[in-house]
Amino acid sequence: MSIPIPPAGPSTTPGASVALDDKDLEGGLSLWQGAFRRLRRSPTAWCGAVIVALFVVVAAAAPLLTSYQPGSTQWAGDVTTTEIPGPSADHWLGLDRYGSDLWTQLVYGARQSLLYGVISTVLGLAVGATLGALAGGFGAVGGRFGTVVDATIMRLVDIMLAVPSLLLAVSIAAMLGQSGTAVVIAIGAAQVPVFARLLRGSMLAQGKADYVLAANALGLRRSRIVMSHMLPNSMGPTIVQATLNLATAIIEVAALSYLGLGAPDPAIAEWGRMLVAAQDRFDDAARLAILPGVAIAITALGFTLFGEALRESLDPRTRR
Repeated sequence: MSIPIPPAGPSTTPGASVALDDKDLEGGLSLWQGAFRRLRRSPTAWCGAVIVALFVVVAAAAPLLTSYQPGSTQWAGDVTTTEIPGPSADHWLGLDRYGSDLWTQLVYGARQSLLYGVISTVLGLAVGATLGALAGGFGAVGGRFGTVVDATIMRLVDIMLAVPSLLLAVSIAAMLGQSGTAVVIAIGAAQVPVFARLLRGSMLAQGKADYVLAANALGLRRSRIVMSHMLPNSMGPTIVQATLNLATAIIEVAALSYLGLGAPDPAIAEWGRMLVAAQDRFDDAARLAILPGVAIAITALGFTLFGEALRESLDPRTRR
């Protein structure tokens, strides 16, 4: 009689060491710990993080990267109706149409774009997450009152979603007047419905999870279950969406400035305003439009790559 031979593999003898790879060890990690481990192995995440880090460093160190001030027109006499001075030893990228140093405008424009993009996204996230948490929390609790609160909030969100985000931002900025604050509020308001719907959907899905049923069986208060368990476990997709919305916010800041709805102070450098100033001198100096356009595209690409990598690392269906 033949005796089956077990397949070769790691020893199961008591006391024997078993070699485990990173995938085997992920079972004992929390959601965010596992996501961070997968992010470190993602080339897309590294590429996006490097671009974002470079953007942040340029924005923070703008005074150290140039000795000139943004909006300075001390070289306006060198600019003619037919010629704009190009790169030189004193001006690495040349001058713009107003006689300002183009490199100075670009690095200070990075600071302004980052400031507007981050503040508007945080504003949209705060308001949207509050509405989504209220709708999702009351919707998960159920009952007549909870259903009414959920339906009321979501109908308001649906009204905001009925208007394209850029058109909504333009309308709000036009009503508030031409200022940097108006741009931040307008872009933040346009992002509110996205965060609200996403967090509400995540919380409703969490409401059917086994741990919620177990907490109910133990007699925990419903409000404690929602705030201490359902809400923290639902924030992952919302945070990922915030990183993706940063890229959109930077583009929309440039769009509103291009439409003349940004800060009116000419001394404030901003990439969208640089595009506006360059449009009628494109034939003479195409770099005035190409350089800020490339800066906007690369920055948005960095946030998009990092956001997509973070989304994939948190999605159990794409874990490898």
